Amino acid sequence: MPVVTTDAESETGIPKSLSNEPPSETMEEIEHTCPQPRLTLTAPAPFADETNCQCRAPHEKLTIAQARLGTPADRPVRVYADGIFDLFHSGHARALMQAKTLFPNSYLLVGVCSDDLTHKFKGFTVMNEAERYEALRHCRYVDEVIRDAPWTLTPEFLEKHKIDFVAHDDIPYSSAGSDDVYKHIKEAGMFVPTQRTEGISTSDIITRIVRDYDVYARRNLQRGYTAKELNVSFINEKRYRFQNQVDKMKEKVKNVEERSKEFVNRVEEKSHDLIQKWEEKSREFIGNFLELFGPDGAWKQMFQERSSRMLQALSPKQSPVSSPTRSRSPSRSPSPTFSWLPLKTSPPSSPKAASASISSMSEGDEDEK
Repeated sequence: MPVVTTDAESETGIPKSLSNEPPSETMEEIEHTCPQPRLTLTAPAPFADETNCQCRAPHEKLTIAQARLGTPADRPVRVYADGIFDLFHSGHARALMQAKTLFPNSYLLVGVCSDDLTHKFKGFTVMNEAERYEALRHCRYVDEVIRDAPWTLTPEFLEKHKIDFVAHDDIPYSSAGSDDVYKHIKEAGMFVPTQRTEGISTSDIITRIVRDYDVYARRNLQRGYTAKELNVSFINEKRYRFQNQVDKMKEKVKNVEERSKEFVNRVEEKSHDLIQKWEEKSREFIGNFLELFGPDGAWKQMFQERSSRMLQALSPKQSPVSSPTRSRSPSRSPSPTFSWLPLKTSPPSSPKAASASISSMSEGDEDEK
């Protein structure tokens, strides 16, 4: 497509190809050769000095509306985001994700300030510049990393890297004697705001470490670091090690208590089961006992039957009072006849009955005579 070639600059110091003024009349057909966004994530993002954009075609000025429509079609929209990125965390990653997804076809360049520049304007960092560079290279949203990025963006820097838009949170960033280092970028219409992630920042992480310094010092002593490496005095080292021993003892006591509670719970469960089984067996035993020895039990019926049989055996039926007379033989003399008396008579129930029985016996004797 026809593009503009011009070296003139706007009043803000930003080249006219990046400002709002219309392009000049000089036009020529030059094809864009800008790097394309990464399609695979099998390798870290390259550094800018390794894949420097050698595209000779000037980048015409784009509006945010045009960029969101996916124009121009022959090259990606080059978005720039910068920062310190110390202790790279999810807040950094979310900001870069927003910058990457601002437009349909974006190429995200991330500038990382050096240690000297950071220590001068902001303060000391936990990670050195090489570590911070590598952290950015392994973020999936980053297409290119610019080392030793400037603290304040200059027109020359924007032109060199063919930057279309700058992404950062909208809070004014006062530094290096300026109320807002992005003020001139906002005035040129190249600023696109992103949202900060609340609750996470490098300063918050450092605050947690400082607040719980003793805990982390003891932790690293346990992991084998020396007191010299931790910059800990001899007295503090002994105190930390003593506290570690106390904590180990507390942990052992806690484990014993937990095991004891588990044992007691198991015993209680088993005792409940035993009591329940004992109750069931006791009910069964009582029921069986009542079936045998209750008022209508089988044992009573059996006892009554056996007792009646014993009474019958002990009290047989009475023999007849007189037996039939035998036939007398003529050769033999007659033998006297005797009346058979019962072997056992029941005693008279009263005196009258006794007298009556005596009289009857005397009458019988008289008849025999």
